Amino acid sequence: MATTEKKPHVIFIPLPAQSHIKAMLKLAVALHHKGLEITFVNTEHTHKRFLTSSGLNSLDGSSGFRFETIPDSIPRKSEDDDASELLLQYVLTTFLTPFLDLATKLPNPPTCIISDGFMSVFTIDAAKKLGIPVMLYWTLSACGFMGLYHVQTLIEKGLAPLKDESYLTNGYLDTIIDWIPGMEGIRLKDFNSVFRTTDPEDIQFTFCMNAIRQSHNVSHIILHTFDALEASIVNTISSMYPKVYRVGPMQLLLNKMLEEEKQSTEMLNFNSYSLWKEEPECLQWLESKAPNSVTYVNFGSFTVMSKQDVIEFGWGLINSNHYFLWIIRPDLVLDESAVLPLEFEEHVKKRGFIASWCPQEKVLNHLAVGGFLTHCGWGSTIESLSAGVPMICWPYLWDQLTNCRYICKEWEVGLEMGKEVKREEVKNLVQELMGDEGEPKRLKAREWQEKARVATSLNGSSSLDVNNLVEEIIMLSKK
Repeated sequence: MATTEKKPHVIFIPLPAQSHIKAMLKLAVALHHKGLEITFVNTEHTHKRFLTSSGLNSLDGSSGFRFETIPDSIPRKSEDDDASELLLQYVLTTFLTPFLDLATKLPNPPTCIISDGFMSVFTIDAAKKLGIPVMLYWTLSACGFMGLYHVQTLIEKGLAPLKDESYLTNGYLDTIIDWIPGMEGIRLKDFNSVFRTTDPEDIQFTFCMNAIRQSHNVSHIILHTFDALEASIVNTISSMYPKVYRVGPMQLLLNKMLEEEKQSTEMLNFNSYSLWKEEPECLQWLESKAPNSVTYVNFGSFTVMSKQDVIEFGWGLINSNHYFLWIIRPDLVLDESAVLPLEFEEHVKKRGFIASWCPQEKVLNHLAVGGFLTHCGWGSTIESLSAGVPMICWPYLWDQLTNCRYICKEWEVGLEMGKEVKREEVKNLVQELMGDEGEPKRLKAREWQEKARVATSLNGSSSLDVNNLVEEIIMLSKK
């Protein structure tokens, strides 16, 4: 008796955080364009935030692309409460059952899971129970993944967790680590910040180490990078896992697909991948500015700072005498409103534009933008490289510290700022990057932009890897 061939159907599950969802949704759109059926799973909370920020029809899928939700079960004081401090604990304890329930009730059974690497703490079990393969998409740079991976080695060598708080300030973090292939010269201070704890039971620390250990139960690893940018590290990772795919920069790949689609059917394309309401007025403001005259300032979706830090950044930007577009989220300032002091207002009218969120990739690709003051999250970093924009780096946490090291030292497109925010340093760095001294960084950024375009061209390394990924999913779906 003939058996009906199963149609490839991929179920995506991101960590419910802005940058993770954005990178995974873009890969989902790309795979759908290549003919795969997609179910994209958000938590109910993040799904509501999408609809609030982008409109009720913003997540309308198309034939073969659907959004589904599962509860995260986190108790919240209000709709605006992201409860991020509880997220990892609830991923560990409450996500498996509703995810399995959803997967088993879909009209077409999924044939493969593409899981956020950090969700592997339950998705590998889910894949076993469903009897389907699972792939891990680490929405990080290759250096960010490798740095996190080797925190486990730091533990084995007795270098982590820290013995006591004094190790944060006594020079210990300047220790050079020389035994990681492809990461020569890296210092302890450049590693993912999860290891900077004195508590071996710290939830972030144990969660990340668990996710890394789980990664060896999976054959397929996907990284949001491109070959020319991190070839030696990708080669090392490829020796650790059976199959590794480079799929970045995702937006450049989607742009190529959109160009192709103009000759055929309409491609699924979301206007926004954002959990915050974007303010397009900032693009109108940029239209009035000369090429390379504006510093774009955005510290991402998680960074928080003191009001004093905001004031120091503000005066530094104003005193630089360069135009600036500054994104100040409502929850940027710790326990306080992010309202700037009144004396800023007159200065901002002359030189700046402040918004609560913006369409970042459109901003970075605007001719007026000449530099990016960033927290070095990987989404922001690869978007800046794709746009050919150099950076001033003020990393906050996690892999941002590793990205900062590579932006400044290896890729030579950034200037590192000290952790303590001082207006004089902000002013000097903006003037350096935006002035004649910044020309070598601008040239290097344009070189990386060109290499990113090559990687995502028809026979580029990332385009070929996406095609290989699709073929692999189709083959696995037949088993």
